[in-house]
Amino acid sequence: MSPALKYTEAELVELLKHKSEEAFGALYDNYSAALFGIVKRIIGDEDAAQDVLQDGFVKIWKNIERYDSDKGTLFTWMLNIVRNKAIDATRSKHYKHQIRLDDSIVDKGDDRQVTQNEEHIGIKEAVRSLKPEHKEVLEVIYFGGYTQEEASKKLDMPLGTLKTRARAAIKNLRELLKDKVSEQ
Repeated sequence: MSPALKYTEAELVELLKHKSEEAFGALYDNYSAALFGIVKRIIGDEDAAQDVLQDGFVKIWKNIERYDSDKGTLFTWMLNIVRNKAIDATRSKHYKHQIRLDDSIVDKGDDRQVTQNEEHIGIKEAVRSLKPEHKEVLEVIYFGGYTQEEASKKLDMPLGTLKTRARAAIKNLRELLKDKVSEQ
C-alpha cells in the first residue's frame, strides 16, 4: 500500500512547480502504481509499460506548469499524459514489430498491487458509481487505450454519442474525485 500523501494536492503542485525533488518522490510514490496499471493494460508488456511510465513521469515533471486545477484533478491530468504515451507506444513501429515477434507481450499479468492503489486514490469507487454507459466508454477509451474513433467502432456507437458520453463521464468522474480529494 502506498504511503499517505503528506501534501494537499495544491501544495504538491506548488512544490512541483518549484522543482522540489521531495515532492516529486511523493508524487511518484503515491500515484505510480495506479498509473502503471493503466499503462500496462494498454501496452500489455511489463517492461515496456515501465519505460512508458518513466517517460510519462519525465513529461509530468517538465510540464507541471501546464497543469490547471480548474480543468481537473492532478491524477486526471497525469493519467492523460501516461495514457497518451502508452497509446503512442502501441502505435510505434517498434511495438508492432515486437508484438509479431512475441505473442506473450499482451499477457495482462497480475494487477493486485495496482488494484490496491487505484482503490487508495478512489478511482475504482468513483468509476463504479458512474452510469453504465459512461463506465463502458471510459473502460474502452481510457483503460483500453482506444482512440475515440476506434472506440466508436468497437462499441458500435456513433462518434458524436461516444464523445458526448466520454465528456459527461469525465465531468462526473472529475466531480467525484474532487469531492474525494477534499475529504482527505
